[in-house]
Amino acid sequence: MKIIDGKACAQQIKAQIAKEVEMIKAIGFRVPKLAIILVGDRPDSMSYVKSKEKTCLSLGMDCQTYLLPATTAERDILDLVDRLNNDRSVDAVLIQLPLPDHYDSARILESIDYRKDADGLHLMNVGLLHLGEPYVMPCTPKGIMTLLETNNIEVAGQHAVMIGRSQLVGEPTAQLLIRQNATVTLCHSHTRNLSDITRIGDIIITAAGHPNLLKPEDFKEGAILIDVAINRTEEGLEGDVYSPRTREALEQRLSAATPVPGGVGPMTIAMLMQNVLDMYKTRNK
Repeated sequence: MKIIDGKACAQQIKAQIAKEVEMIKAIGFRVPKLAIILVGDRPDSMSYVKSKEKTCLSLGMDCQTYLLPATTAERDILDLVDRLNNDRSVDAVLIQLPLPDHYDSARILESIDYRKDADGLHLMNVGLLHLGEPYVMPCTPKGIMTLLETNNIEVAGQHAVMIGRSQLVGEPTAQLLIRQNATVTLCHSHTRNLSDITRIGDIIITAAGHPNLLKPEDFKEGAILIDVAINRTEEGLEGDVYSPRTREALEQRLSAATPVPGGVGPMTIAMLMQNVLDMYKTRNK
């Protein structure tokens, strides 16, 4: 079984981004800038934001984080987004999700100028993606497709099974696979006889957030597994399928798989950095 190394692929992408940013600085232009808004003090969200900020700065780009208490009025968040939308020095805006429950998350996300929407979650970007003309793509689906491409995994004509239908991962990934001429089955928590479907899939992508979702025998011989999930268990980090317990059996069954950790996860933040650079270049020609 080939291990699809997302960490190595992400490093190559980030090295190229750093090189481009250095060239931008060398000719006297300002560098790309990401603005991050974090509302509340969830430890996991704070950790994710610090990682994004650190990566952005390490690549030579600018990053400004706005830390707001969970008591902040929604109107004040919308006013901040409006200021960032109109700030010519800001190229991309990211709202760290999830927001506290008492906020209208959809309304806040829709307040971002779609041309600065770093996560690709604005309705305009969702619509453009469905039309096959994306302005910016969601980071995890973009990372999945990049991993398939860089590992020379054929998508056209393959039966791809996408498990999970979230707007963040499942649905946009299914759309991108269709655009690459795969035949796609989109499964979710109400899908019956899931293993009957996965046993006939060529490429299985899991993003359900449920450890032990499938067993190695639920895949056909030679299938490819892209395990997006990162589940915290008593034994450490595991995917929906990939774990230290299942690795040996998967090696006997699959032709390729992403590890957890070190598979899709590193690609997500690399694609965020790529989105920031791409939006900068689009806006500044």
